[in-house]
Amino acid sequence: MRLILKLVLGAALAMGLLALIVPVLQQRLMYFPDKQHFTPEQAGLRGVSERVLETPDGARVVAWYAPARRGRPTILYFHGNAGSLETRTERIRKYMARGLGVFMMTYRGFGGSTGKPSEAANVADALLAYDTLVASGVEADDIVIYGESLGTGVAVQVAGARPAQGLVLDAPYTSMVDLAALHHPLIPGRWFMTDRYETRRHILKVTMPLLVLHGERDWIVPIEMGREIYALAPGPKTLKTFAQAGHDDHYKFGSYEALYTWFDRLRTDEARRREG
Repeated sequence: MRLILKLVLGAALAMGLLALIVPVLQQRLMYFPDKQHFTPEQAGLRGVSERVLETPDGARVVAWYAPARRGRPTILYFHGNAGSLETRTERIRKYMARGLGVFMMTYRGFGGSTGKPSEAANVADALLAYDTLVASGVEADDIVIYGESLGTGVAVQVAGARPAQGLVLDAPYTSMVDLAALHHPLIPGRWFMTDRYETRRHILKVTMPLLVLHGERDWIVPIEMGREIYALAPGPKTLKTFAQAGHDDHYKFGSYEALYTWFDRLRTDEARRREG
């Protein structure tokens, strides 16, 4: 009886320790912020303004905004788990050259934003970014929600809660729990993860047009995960994979062109819908 009691107490202690340790490990293994604050001017971007989102819980979240040309959509962009806005300067510049608008928010603790990132905070801030963009005069039908890597788990939740012209998922994963099991199989306690980003579940709520971009040599987020998310999506959808690309280099193999073609198709389909 005493042995059983000791085993139960030992197991309870181990579970308690895991409950304390796993959230700390989660922060260190999931988020790699570049904390330095750059303005668009310092990054060499013209026509881009900095916006600061004041959150209900007192955080300040930095975003960069470039208005779209007339008749072009605005990309509401959620980036990956490393770097910040300045490290995506060239991407913003390419979008602007095509007349696309960009509203790119960074996460708490990244690039001048206060606080610490978490799934709950990131999604709440992303919804605030969407609402701020609409309040500025951009129609929902002119917004395309874009998620990059970690940001796909944010973008899919925004797309499930707000209307938009379309959704782009760049290297989407099925869930962060699945990625933890893949990359850190020896770390126990994944059931204690609070930032789970369960894209597999949230994609079922998304009925707007979807574009999935994924490199077939992606060892960080395997292509099988992108294919599964694509298969689960209930609405109109397009999958573009790149045989030679890894996680973040598919732009070298034509992903910008695939994205622009998809945007043009969206615009044509929207024009037909309005005429009909």
